Amino acid sequence: MSAPYWLRLLFLSLGSFFLVNALVGWAARLATRAAIRIGEKLQPHSAARILLALRFLGPALGVAFVLGLCVPSYLRFEPHAESERMGLLCLALGVCGAAVWCSSLTRAGSSIVTSLRLTRLWNRKGQMSSMPGEESGAVVVEKNSPLLALAGVFRPRLVVSRGLLLALSNEQLAVALQHEGAHRASRDNLKRLALLLAPDVLPFTRSFALLEREWAEFSEWAADDDAVRGDSERAVLLADALVRVARMGTGPRLSYLHTSLLGSHRDLSARVDRLLHVNSFPAATDSSSWLRAMGGGLCLAVCAVAVAVGPVALSAVHRMLEIFLR
Repeated sequence: MSAPYWLRLLFLSLGSFFLVNALVGWAARLATRAAIRIGEKLQPHSAARILLALRFLGPALGVAFVLGLCVPSYLRFEPHAESERMGLLCLALGVCGAAVWCSSLTRAGSSIVTSLRLTRLWNRKGQMSSMPGEESGAVVVEKNSPLLALAGVFRPRLVVSRGLLLALSNEQLAVALQHEGAHRASRDNLKRLALLLAPDVLPFTRSFALLEREWAEFSEWAADDDAVRGDSERAVLLADALVRVARMGTGPRLSYLHTSLLGSHRDLSARVDRLLHVNSFPAATDSSSWLRAMGGGLCLAVCAVAVAVGPVALSAVHRMLEIFLR
């Protein structure tokens, strides 16, 4: 079929992204279990970062390929014709690329709508109240169901039910609030939004369900560690709070963009066991410095290679893209 110059560029970009994201995504999916095993030997913060990087690897490389090679090579070497033939392979890959983006945007949009609806409901029916260690306070909802969650992405706010406040002692509540404060400091709600926006390997699938579930579990462990700070008494208080909240029954259905004290009952026993053996936590190591150093070094290396082989690479990529166009 024939298509205008800019439409061909759009389909080439979407198709190239789909192809790179799919290839790297499948490789990342195959490496998930190995990454989880490695993460279990590290501090939860480091393990969560590894899984998060693995999840974003495909989309990041796909966007980098499109913006760094696909678009520049097309604009530099493709003649500005009114209309030219576009191959079926380019059309098919472009449709698949558009579909994976639509899938992720739909998923994120649904969670955002649910989050906003619940937040407005809580703000309307709840009342602001001061909480120990919380400068901005929390929205207290007059419900007996267990609810202690961090709602919002850019300016998250605590929401707590009256029933949970009555069920926990002051000491248990304080350490539970610090657990949620750790989620706020780590910007976990923003990371959840990024996970929703990251395109999957195939449209309308959840190929990284295991990776995202394990990331959420490591994030809960990391928040537990930050709240406890190696203190066995605080660990027992938090473990007792988790058990009490679990015994209160099922809480309200939350959005994926909310982080709650009890993320899921599935990992409750593992969290309680870790807290009761606080002295056996892996030795804390600050991995952020060497991770930043590795990331900076990798970026510099990529930039150096791009500058050195730029014209050659663009020409080679354009010859490859012509196969799709024809």
